[in-house]
Amino acid sequence: MTHHSFSRRGFLAAGAGSVLAATMGARPALAATDVALQLSWLPSVQFGGSYIAQSRGYWRDLGLNVALNPGGPNAPVEPPVVAGSALMGISAADYTAAAVAQGAPFRIIAVAMQKNPFAIASLPAKPVNVPKDLEGKKIGMALANTPVLKALCSLNDVDFDAIEIVPTQYDAAPLLAGQVDCLLCWETDLPVAMIIRGLKPITMLMADYGYAVQSQTYIATDDSIANRRADLIALLRGEIHGWNDYLADPAAAAALTVKMFPDAGLDLKTQELQAARQVPLMFSPVTEAHGFGWFTDDSIAANIKTLALLGQDVSPDLWDRSLLEEIHAS
Repeated sequence: MTHHSFSRRGFLAAGAGSVLAATMGARPALAATDVALQLSWLPSVQFGGSYIAQSRGYWRDLGLNVALNPGGPNAPVEPPVVAGSALMGISAADYTAAAVAQGAPFRIIAVAMQKNPFAIASLPAKPVNVPKDLEGKKIGMALANTPVLKALCSLNDVDFDAIEIVPTQYDAAPLLAGQVDCLLCWETDLPVAMIIRGLKPITMLMADYGYAVQSQTYIATDDSIANRRADLIALLRGEIHGWNDYLADPAAAAALTVKMFPDAGLDLKTQELQAARQVPLMFSPVTEAHGFGWFTDDSIAANIKTLALLGQDVSPDLWDRSLLEEIHAS
């Protein structure tokens, strides 16, 4: 379950465009191919790199006309991808594993978030700095996330029975009211809401303690990988250029998001904070060495281990790095 089950300077525009043009070389004017990228939630800077790619024409220059289809509580990612109405979708390893177990022909072809964004948020008066601090605490969370908490405890020798789970909505209010000692949430949303209110929350990123479930993953079907490979590569290539621009100026990505979706009720300051907090989740020494979206054999093994604790038996065949290898080699 993602956080959205209830609620997520080097490159200037001209410079990035020049790099992209140099990467692609001269291209004749051709009719653009219509494709759709299925996003996993409603508009926010969580998808800032995609908005940049669209607004700066990166996909257009690669011969694609890309529709960015928003997700939401009534718009799951997997059905349009498996049906072919979206060429690629943004999901998470646990969702994809569950779909594959039911017969869906998916592969994870790139990984946007190098670290899972699940975190334990607390306040300085009663901090949770390490998993062991959870013992004796009341944690506010959705009951559906109980396997997530159990997995964290198993990975860190924490007594799960010493933690009191208090079912809550996805809101910081129970923590602020003292009804719970901490919250299970995403690093980029409820802590940001508390900061906006002038508080100084403490967040313990679960990925730093072994919880390795890839989030914001790019998925495609076996059929698309085999028969629409060129379009998939172009779609990923534009996405990569957009996220590289995002890294260069997260604040500009936040401003663009607010501008593109004036009716979405987005607050610029909140989007700026979210954009900044996303950077260490999405960019790492791995992406610096290999490129945006990369995943390693070690990260696959870590995911398989964590997914097993969630009751999902997954094989390395779920991942296909061949498209990224082709893109980053060029």
